[in-house]
Amino acid sequence: MSATFATFGNDLHAGRRVLPIVTRRRTWYLLGLVIVVVLGALAVLRGPNFGIEFTGGSEFQVAGVADTEQTTARDVVREHLPDNEPKVTQLGSDTLRVQTEQLDSEQTAELAGELAAAYDVPADAVSTSYIGPVWSGDVTTKMARGVVVFLVLVAAMMALYFRDLKASAAAMLALGHDMLLTVAVYGVVGFEITPGTVIGFLTVMGYSLYDTIVVFDKVRENTADLTGQSRSTYAELVELAANQTLVRSINTSVVALLPIGSILAIGAFLLGAGTLKDISLALFIGIIAGTYSSIFLAPGLLVDFRRREPGIREHTAAVERSRAGRDDDGEPGRTDPEHGAPAADARGGDGSDAASTGGTADGEPVRQDAGGPATTRTARQQPRRTTRRRRTGR
Repeated sequence: MSATFATFGNDLHAGRRVLPIVTRRRTWYLLGLVIVVVLGALAVLRGPNFGIEFTGGSEFQVAGVADTEQTTARDVVREHLPDNEPKVTQLGSDTLRVQTEQLDSEQTAELAGELAAAYDVPADAVSTSYIGPVWSGDVTTKMARGVVVFLVLVAAMMALYFRDLKASAAAMLALGHDMLLTVAVYGVVGFEITPGTVIGFLTVMGYSLYDTIVVFDKVRENTADLTGQSRSTYAELVELAANQTLVRSINTSVVALLPIGSILAIGAFLLGAGTLKDISLALFIGIIAGTYSSIFLAPGLLVDFRRREPGIREHTAAVERSRAGRDDDGEPGRTDPEHGAPAADARGGDGSDAASTGGTADGEPVRQDAGGPATTRTARQQPRRTTRRRRTGR
């Protein structure tokens, strides 16, 4: 299996096999758009699950419980605060986290005592914390500001690195696809969006851009002497670059996903909610989305952004004219694969079609191999022999 995959990768890198990445780029655009729209619609219907760091409120952690039934905590909160809908999450094997709206100190103390009594734990086993609206608003503002600054700096860096604003725009659009898809998956599965999630998002941005830069570097290498050759168009060279980096991107992503998937499984099923799970889910989804966008979206976007440039259009037209000229010269003008010369024309010396007359110009028959073209045989003029009968007397 590994040998087959390695052979497949070698064929892609050498150009012996080509996947239609750029040729069918609109199909890949549509696929990515459909996935984002469907998951985004489901996420909107369900609603985002922001953590207490962004919404503010009071938090209670009940440790050492024998029964982690979450309904008990909800009933206690609803009885104490009828208009308050709590958010209850299990942390680990014997800890529950209860988040409510903002409570004053008296309400917090009363609810902590009732939770301790309901789960039959000491009063000091219930810890409380409070996040005010000012602090949560400040966290939200700084998060949004950090993401915007990150995007601006990355766009400027890529424009300077590639000396091309269109390459930067293509990379940023692919990055936008990754972020929207990651956020949509978060909304669908209902995981809580916390500062740890934001850290995961920023890490995903870095990975996605790194993968795209690798592909665009190969594009720049392949197109460095674009106008000095007339064998391939710009779009074909970009497609070759995407094929050459495909296996490398898949291998890198698989190696990265294995430990992240393990961390996600431990965080989700063993430790429960927490920063570990928040970061690992963002990384897991983001790496998959980043691999797809860097190979199947970014190269096609780059071609669409640049194909109307005068230099690209003139070179593409020159390549097409060159190919048309080769076809005109070689049909019959096909190149003999053994000798590199045009194939011989099966016509007589006077231009008549020997195959249609059934003979050569000088009357020699045409020899035709089964399944092959008719070939002529050079006729040599033979002098006529005259025979004399010798009369013999009787």
